[in-house]
Amino acid sequence: MTDPIAPPSTDDFTLATQVEPDGDGRYVATIPDGWQQGRGAFGGLVLGALARAMLRAEPDAGRALRSLSGEIVGPVLPGPADIAVKALRRSNAVSTWEAWLSQGPELLARASAVMGLPRSSDRDGTELPPPSMGAPWEGVDVIPIGPPMGPHFARMYEFRSTGPWPFSGADRPEASGWVRLRKPVPLGVPEVIGLMDSWWPATFALELSPRPMATVAFTLQLLADPASLDPARPLYYRSYAAASRQGFVVEKRELWTPQGELVAMNQQTFVIIK
Repeated sequence: MTDPIAPPSTDDFTLATQVEPDGDGRYVATIPDGWQQGRGAFGGLVLGALARAMLRAEPDAGRALRSLSGEIVGPVLPGPADIAVKALRRSNAVSTWEAWLSQGPELLARASAVMGLPRSSDRDGTELPPPSMGAPWEGVDVIPIGPPMGPHFARMYEFRSTGPWPFSGADRPEASGWVRLRKPVPLGVPEVIGLMDSWWPATFALELSPRPMATVAFTLQLLADPASLDPARPLYYRSYAAASRQGFVVEKRELWTPQGELVAMNQQTFVIIK
């Protein structure tokens, strides 16, 4: 049995999401111990591994990932996992891929990705108002998050909150602050997915004590080249719960550079377990 507070088998996110080709559109991932959220690995790691497999399968390195959608339907446990990748269509400038992750006979996660070459830039712009980041990140205290009150994987991230704290009984379901990996690695698509998924649900700001929730759907749009980002500097995170119905919550998330450049947008659907 896994020790719930044992040190992780690796604290390197890039290494934790590596995939190795196994022939005929198949890849093998090794899910590391210590990155769990509950029984299974946290969604950012699972979706990051699926994204890495699809990026490796795409033969044109100039086609950047523009959008990723996925679902995690069961806990992905530490150990080997099989990933099958298929091109749904490759046109002259756009590729659409799909990937499935399984352990043994059980399908546990699925993702699709749209990749495309750069096109006309005469409509470039960001209509979304940038966040008010307040004090420089160096002046914001780090929140220690980890077992027993927080998930195991949170030990791998550094959180500096500028919004309501979780379980603080706030008036609005929102969250904001700075986030980065504690062990800096060059940033790519999988690492940005992990950063986006690392923060707690905005609805936690309304609660007075922990309440189990799980992501059932995840969609991310990537708007900046991850290789242009400094991994030693955190990104600014902003989120809010847009609506809640019958135990399902729709949440909007964003990542920004300290200079106010929008890096990525994300929508997640959470289910309130109880």
